Amino acid sequence: MKVIIFGCGNISEVAYSYLRDDSTYDVVAFTINREYIKENEFLGIPIVAFEDLNEIYPPSDYFLFAPLSARNLNKFRERIYNEGKERGYNFISYISSKASIYTKDIGENCFILENNVIQYFVKIGNNCVLWSGNHIGHHSIIEDHVFVTSHVVISGICKIGKYSYLGVNSSTKDNINIAENTVVGMSSSVIKDTESYNIYVGIPAKKLKECDDSIIL
Repeated sequence: MKVIIFGCGNISEVAYSYLRDDSTYDVVAFTINREYIKENEFLGIPIVAFEDLNEIYPPSDYFLFAPLSARNLNKFRERIYNEGKERGYNFISYISSKASIYTKDIGENCFILENNVIQYFVKIGNNCVLWSGNHIGHHSIIEDHVFVTSHVVISGICKIGKYSYLGVNSSTKDNINIAENTVVGMSSSVIKDTESYNIYVGIPAKKLKECDDSIIL
């Protein structure tokens, strides 16, 4: 299966390495918006302007993958995902062979790295990133466009709302609802439901301040 990766940064380099070493996908090109192209190749592979992608790599023959950062509270990744869908592309998901996955309910354009444990009856939406070493408890729901960093524990029957960001070593107790656009700080422990567009830090986690899509994570 032939794939084009959106982006030419560090995460794209990591994504390419995982696809090369731990999948059957064949990365044939990288793509970014024309205004950001400074070279013809990245990692020895052609870079193509996103604006020209349909003409050179038609969606009938190629898939997209956009494993982007949590920039603008995941809204930038959502925009690229939606633009790709509007152009007719399907997106792959990468799930590490070293992850322990007990659900089939995982959306597209997800980037799930090694040592994630995803238990039975979990649902993961589209366009989500789960970096290394997380635990996702049974019957939990991770909605679209979420970024889970590393060593995060989501206990059972939790709901993680769209666009949320969970920092390294953070945790939630059972039956917690993380509202859309919530930021949970590093090593914080959430024991109560959160409110949208707020940052939570501490043990137990408390509301630090409001935020918006311009937050730098």
